[in-house]
Amino acid sequence: VLAWAYFHKKYEEDSNLARNFLVIAPNIIVLDRLRSDFDGLKIFSEDPIIPKNGTDGKNWKTDFQLTLHIQDNVNVLNPTGNIFLTNIHRVYESKDTQPTADDDNTLDYFLGEKPTGQTTDSQVDLGKIVRDIDELVVINDEAHHIHDSKLTWFKSIQDIHNRLRQKGGSLALQVDVTATPKDQKGAIFVQTVADYPLVEAITQNVVKHPVLPDQASRAKLQEVESSVFTEHYRDYIHLGVEEWKKSYIEHEKLGKKAVLFVMTDDTKNCDDVASYLSSTYPELQNNVLTIHTNRSGDVVEAKSGKKKEELEYLRAQANSIDGWDNQYKAIVSVLMLKEGWDVRNVTTVVGLRSFSSKAKILPEQTLGRGLRRMYPAENVEEYVSVVGTDAFMEFVESIQTEGVELEHRSMGPGTGPVTPLIVEVDHQDKKKDLDELDIEIPVLTPRVIREYKNLSELDLKSIKFSPVDYKEFTAEEQREIILRYITTGDVHHTTQLDTEGTRDYRNVVGYYAQTILRELRLFAAYDLLYPFVQEFIEKHLFGKKIKLDDPNTIRNLSEPEATRTIVDSFKKAINDLTIRDTGEAEIRDRIKLRQMRPFVVRDQTHLPSKKSVFNKIVGDSMLELRFAKFLEDCDDVISYAKNYQQLNFKIDYINANGEIRNYYPDFVVKTSPKSVFVIETKG
Repeated sequence: VLAWAYFHKKYEEDSNLARNFLVIAPNIIVLDRLRSDFDGLKIFSEDPIIPKNGTDGKNWKTDFQLTLHIQDNVNVLNPTGNIFLTNIHRVYESKDTQPTADDDNTLDYFLGEKPTGQTTDSQVDLGKIVRDIDELVVINDEAHHIHDSKLTWFKSIQDIHNRLRQKGGSLALQVDVTATPKDQKGAIFVQTVADYPLVEAITQNVVKHPVLPDQASRAKLQEVESSVFTEHYRDYIHLGVEEWKKSYIEHEKLGKKAVLFVMTDDTKNCDDVASYLSSTYPELQNNVLTIHTNRSGDVVEAKSGKKKEELEYLRAQANSIDGWDNQYKAIVSVLMLKEGWDVRNVTTVVGLRSFSSKAKILPEQTLGRGLRRMYPAENVEEYVSVVGTDAFMEFVESIQTEGVELEHRSMGPGTGPVTPLIVEVDHQDKKKDLDELDIEIPVLTPRVIREYKNLSELDLKSIKFSPVDYKEFTAEEQREIILRYITTGDVHHTTQLDTEGTRDYRNVVGYYAQTILRELRLFAAYDLLYPFVQEFIEKHLFGKKIKLDDPNTIRNLSEPEATRTIVDSFKKAINDLTIRDTGEAEIRDRIKLRQMRPFVVRDQTHLPSKKSVFNKIVGDSMLELRFAKFLEDCDDVISYAKNYQQLNFKIDYINANGEIRNYYPDFVVKTSPKSVFVIETKG
């Protein structure tokens, strides 16, 4: 939204958007999370947000000039091009605002303002700064807070808007984002523009899958009659720790530290649970972090005896608990549910709260503390175990009314870990001779290579294609942009341009050149390819020479047949010119299976193996599993392995379209110390 608004204001005539941005967080925890993305503006380079220079004839990356100001650390202020990242307290209206008789509370007007303590240590009045600039977009994070006209947050934004109106402008845009766009009754906000529900995020593996204990496992849990909180909930705490320990062992193989998260109902019980965990379980001795938060989500101390430095330490430890250099493995907290604390490695959540209707917390927020993925780069299912009191479990299961299907599994002693499926070298099976079962796979240099230097030798006359009909369009049709489905060519809808002459043929030619280069994965060849594309369109595409700057030509170039002909013809011609099969490859290195580190795979049907160095064979189909079972029973097979993507054993080839592709065979099978077969299974 920020990048779109910036470029709209910069490139579009009469744009009513802005290039100054006020990004507001409700508290320091959320601010820290945002800051990790915004520092150095790295989110704009790491995510595919800013188009490359040259796209549509504009220098996007060069023109994206922004200065980041965090809290009251305001750098040199430009008239435009500022991001003010702050928590809401720094934006509250300046204290020098004069009270009036129109105020809701007129006490200050009649009796004078009562003395108040400073809410921040700010030396810069950020609120005054953002009220003095001439254009502004406001983006609110965790914005389920703010839609109450009585709140100071709401009034502060309203005041900024009114100040801009006094100068003849207005607030350009206000965008509110939240993971829970719902009121306390669970109804979605009427002002919601777009919603991405939790059920969809779980289905698409964007977040972890919540897993609850099944009925048999829950039946073993008893609340003990005791005034001591940890004795009363001992069974629940123990089950949670047991599930966490199992997941800790598995994730440690993959270099990740699993984290236990326990929620209590007040600060006294919070301290009780933390002490109990540390003294009862050796794995957690001196490894439990206790965090008390207030209803705003800010880190506080129950007895208000801790210094600011200690509170900063607690906050830093809570935010960095995923790392191995952080000693803590468990967090016990009273609230910390509303927002902000979003580490990735929570594998077990234990809820010891009553979760009455007065709590005003949504189940999505409760689950949200453990939903962020640990392995976002892998297309695998991840899980978070959720354990707790009957009231807590009933509360969590209420999310099923949203369409979320919660999985139930057997938990406790003798059950497997609730973790992604892990494939590893099978050191547990002492009957296996790993040296004999090991297979050495050669890593080859590419046989098929691309010689970029040949691109300049492209001969347009040698390109074979069927010329496209040059159609005559009316003036009205020339203003019409037709959007079609790429797969079928059917018209989706049409858009009418308001004015003529807004399309430049150079932008169209540039678009085709960039598309060709992108699909061929060629870089730094735009200047070389552009004139070839322009000449091909002008002299060859339509079977005759045409005028490029004619609006009718530009309209013809928007037709699907023209697009396919240009892109496909150039791709084939460039592939024919630059790709060469050398006919040989050298052994560059070797992959030894038994040296493979553990890795995660998709949760699919699998079988244990006696003839593989790996602990299990995970098949992409039942045919692969049947073949693996066949290999297990073959007397002449010494060992075999499924060729997992993580092995990266591949063979390069040229496909039917003349493109370089990699082929990943299904299995490698050893029948003697000197004979290994590469095998592909097909139905």
